[in-house]
Amino acid sequence: MDRRRLLTNSAKALATGVGIGVASACTIRKEETATQLALPKIRWRMATSWPLSLDTIYGGAETIAQRVNALSGGNFQIKPYAAGELVPGLEVLDAVQTGSVECGHTASYYYIGKNPTLAFGTSVPFGLTAQQQNAWLYEGGGLDALNRIYSDFGVISFPAGNTGAQMGGWFKQKLSGLKSLQGLKMRIPGLGGKVMAQLGVNVQVLPGGEIFLALERGAIDAAEWTGPYDDEKLGLSKAAKFYYYPGWWEPGPTLTSLVNKSAWEKLPKEYQEIFITACFQANLTMVSRYESLNGYALQRLLKSGTTIVPYQEEILNAAEEAAFQLYEDIAIKNSDFRQLFEQWKDFRTQVFGWNKVNEFSLSRFSFQKISN
Repeated sequence: MDRRRLLTNSAKALATGVGIGVASACTIRKEETATQLALPKIRWRMATSWPLSLDTIYGGAETIAQRVNALSGGNFQIKPYAAGELVPGLEVLDAVQTGSVECGHTASYYYIGKNPTLAFGTSVPFGLTAQQQNAWLYEGGGLDALNRIYSDFGVISFPAGNTGAQMGGWFKQKLSGLKSLQGLKMRIPGLGGKVMAQLGVNVQVLPGGEIFLALERGAIDAAEWTGPYDDEKLGLSKAAKFYYYPGWWEPGPTLTSLVNKSAWEKLPKEYQEIFITACFQANLTMVSRYESLNGYALQRLLKSGTTIVPYQEEILNAAEEAAFQLYEDIAIKNSDFRQLFEQWKDFRTQVFGWNKVNEFSLSRFSFQKISN
């Protein structure tokens, strides 16, 4: 074969290949377009427990809505609503359960009155860090266990945010040991509130948007929310001077997206996968934002006159003892709690043992050289 014929045949082959490639690409695009057109347009409402002013925690709901919209090409849209716009901030589970909204963004420990086991969906005193919590939920069987509880409410849950380790609350007066907790009026939800109640605290549960006024006007003597960035936005430093740490009741609290099970089952499989992916992103994005924002916010609070104070060992020891006694007491009365608690406790033991070796040893060395 001469050179001219070789080049001619090669050109024809290339043209044929390109033609096939173009045709294949066109076919794929047509198939994608056909699939997209075949999917229904769906509009959901999402009730949340958060005020608009708290852009990072409310941002968890916004992240879900934005990603669902983008990944579905605008066919599946979710509109989030701030606490109080559709339902009060502490009634999101009720709204999702009844179907008055299709989904919600909240903290599951707000609903321990319905089943105390739901506390594990957010955080429990002396429990797991954010990373450990994710490991338990995604890989340690935690999410499956929680969804067995949520099935009683006709709801399915997805991790959709985490604040990271929290601070230990704002106090108008400095604590002077266990005795100073007697009769103290404090906003603190979940099982952390139950533990504080056992230590003599008069526990209040308020949504975030109501904390500042209650603290400023003296309706409560102390309050916890999340950490420096959000607490600064709520103005809590203007109502109390002493900022305690650590937040032993919330070492790694997960925020949760709840979905009405009937609404979920009506979704096309593609939309279900999109929603799950959006919740994954919200979970990672929120904790990353808090970790990047809280340090700067703490420095601003310190410069403005806030005094940070560590909890006394006496209080921490009493709180830990009360917490695990509380778990045992609830487990005796509640089989759901007992089953999940035993599984969670086993996971906690092994992950604490590992992190003591791989993380705590390094942190202990590195952090001792850092001061505020």
